Amino acid sequence: MSLAGSRLLFSLVFLVGALASWAAFNLQSGGGLESCPLWGVQRLLLLMFGGVNLLAVVQGPGRVGRAVYWGLNLLLGLLGVITAGRHVLLQNIPSEQLLACLPDMSFMLRHLSWWQALKLTFMGTSDCAEVTWTLLDMSLPEWSLLFFVIMLIFSGYRLLRLLRVTRKAAVLP
Repeated sequence: MSLAGSRLLFSLVFLVGALASWAAFNLQSGGGLESCPLWGVQRLLLLMFGGVNLLAVVQGPGRVGRAVYWGLNLLLGLLGVITAGRHVLLQNIPSEQLLACLPDMSFMLRHLSWWQALKLTFMGTSDCAEVTWTLLDMSLPEWSLLFFVIMLIFSGYRLLRLLRVTRKAAVLP
């Protein structure tokens, strides 16, 4: 694949990620949606996803660099699927069975290890179980899960295709 083609793909993926990130922030600030700690982690992963792809567009990497960027996209997509999947699961649990509340993330990171803060975040709260917004009968975490699944599949496909082409090029004299 040419350099222009890889920049175009990274640009498209960046634009999709930026649009998803903009929608998430706009719905929370403009739509008045309450934030659950898991939703904060998903927004952070969206921002990191966009940042990785923007960096790839600016750098215009070679074959090894493209493999690294698609691998990072794959990793972020996997983390997003895990986080959004947990959030969707929490939405299907009665809120009485979840913690009432958690301290904010900055407090947890100041007073707990990052692992303990992450563990508490993934336990979820009753805020995480509430469905306050839907579009086409899907909640925001379900849309986030769909986005991350699509990006995970697309990034995995691009990485496998790049590695297959690299392997063929290495075999040919």
